[in-house]
Amino acid sequence: MSLVKRVTILFFFTLITIFFGCKKTNPVEKNTVVIAIPADIERINPLYSFSFDEANINELLFLSLVKHSWDEKKGDLSTEPMLAVSWEWAKDSSSIIINIRNDVKWSDGAPLTIDDVIFSFDVYSDPEVQSYLYGTFKAFYTDKDNHIDIKKTFEKISDSKLKINFLPASSPSMYNLDFPIAPKHIYGKIKRKDLINAAENFHPVTSGAFMLEKWERNQSIILKESVSSFLHNTDGVARLAFKIIPEYASRLAQLKNNEIDLVEDIKPEDVKDLKISEKLQIVPVKGREYDYIGWNNIDPEKYSKEKRLVPNKLFGSSKVRRALSMAINRDEILKEYFAGGEYGSLANSPVSPIFKNAINPAITPYKYDLEQAKKLLAEDGWSDTNKDGIIEKKGEKFKFTLSVPTNKPRRLFAATLLKNSLKQIGIDFSIEQLEPGDFIEKLSKKSLNAWIAGWAVPLPLDLKISWYSDLNKTPMNFCSYQNKNVDLLLDEIEKRISNDQKNNLYKKLEEILYADQPVTFLFWIDNVVVYNKRIQNIDVNPLGVVHHCWKWSVK
Repeated sequence: MSLVKRVTILFFFTLITIFFGCKKTNPVEKNTVVIAIPADIERINPLYSFSFDEANINELLFLSLVKHSWDEKKGDLSTEPMLAVSWEWAKDSSSIIINIRNDVKWSDGAPLTIDDVIFSFDVYSDPEVQSYLYGTFKAFYTDKDNHIDIKKTFEKISDSKLKINFLPASSPSMYNLDFPIAPKHIYGKIKRKDLINAAENFHPVTSGAFMLEKWERNQSIILKESVSSFLHNTDGVARLAFKIIPEYASRLAQLKNNEIDLVEDIKPEDVKDLKISEKLQIVPVKGREYDYIGWNNIDPEKYSKEKRLVPNKLFGSSKVRRALSMAINRDEILKEYFAGGEYGSLANSPVSPIFKNAINPAITPYKYDLEQAKKLLAEDGWSDTNKDGIIEKKGEKFKFTLSVPTNKPRRLFAATLLKNSLKQIGIDFSIEQLEPGDFIEKLSKKSLNAWIAGWAVPLPLDLKISWYSDLNKTPMNFCSYQNKNVDLLLDEIEKRISNDQKNNLYKKLEEILYADQPVTFLFWIDNVVVYNKRIQNIDVNPLGVVHHCWKWSVK
């Protein structure tokens, strides 16, 4: 080992010692940015980006054919080249010819070619692999197991040119091509079923703007710039250190002490204190995530025992669900938990306000109105015939259990608020707190009657996964909502139509969901991001905080 190399390594480890051993001075110098994350990731493998942090890190280490940026003016995504330098669609969109760069190499020196691209489509769609994208390749030729038919789908023209054929009548787009490409010469040697636990997940061969330098489990993940990457920025960040800090209070303290440079999901009540610092920049990102109260539209017992779709005795009527939505004082929750509403907004539907052209401006939030709620319940046949304080219908009292995941004070507060309101209109319920794993399992089995949870809207916007009637194809439809008109709109949105047409269809869909109230939409939650002002050229937007961070520089 040369003297220069030894000195370089010694210097680097000195930095790391400062980083983790000192709490009073900035642990990083010059071109290193320290980002706090609440938990370690499971593996570094683009096939298994099951968490936000895994997806963020894999995006920096593995290139995709294209990249997407957020267009704030349009309130939508725009597509840009990445591995692909150009592409040409057939006039009927039945195929696309893609030309990729011929100057990209994997971190072990092997060239990245069309073979890697074809292999990636193959392995992502393989049921043995169970990647995070499995089952999403609906525009492609696939077999009965949703595995892409390679022969029908791909025509390799050269090492840098590929033709992709799509299913007739499908509606493919560049979104179908935006996922990290995997190295065939590495993963192709591993049995498909073993990829999830392969040793290569901890010593990855990568192609992105950064590469893995060091990973200390439950401590930190350190990426260094890939100087050979075409994305390399000579004035950019040399290292990204993802520091694992499980406790929120510790993340907050280390941010104030300049031990870390960037933290997400800052609580609104802490913003005022952070504004005092001249070194910190506070950026609230308008919501992609909303809280809601779920009403099981079907009878959970009939579904679990007999797989029969029978309307829920309590929540099967849209009139009842509208009444329940009128019985929750959402403004009070906003004031209590979102700094008077500064970092959240009332929700009317699952279409986020960030989609400026898709949101329906004619829809206004249901007002807190117990008298109107009583009227709707009476119209649906609910009354307190025996004067015991609980309304009933056909001998069925309006009593149920509302499930809330543990360690979610905002949702517990909403549950308590709802309980007090519903008592005034003759409805009673008990609150049960479930561990997150148990809560999600019961949601998936549709065994809960009512619950409070959160949901993140996908980018690009996709409502079919959670609102389509076919429960076998859309397991995320936790409330088992079924409406044929909604299905028709969702099917139409998937067709090859203009963005304006899609946006108009979304507005119609919002009107139906607003009237049906399959769930009570509560509020959109801003992601409050705080970072040190020494980070320059940072663009905090709905796509994520570290999105395209190779463009950053450090002041």
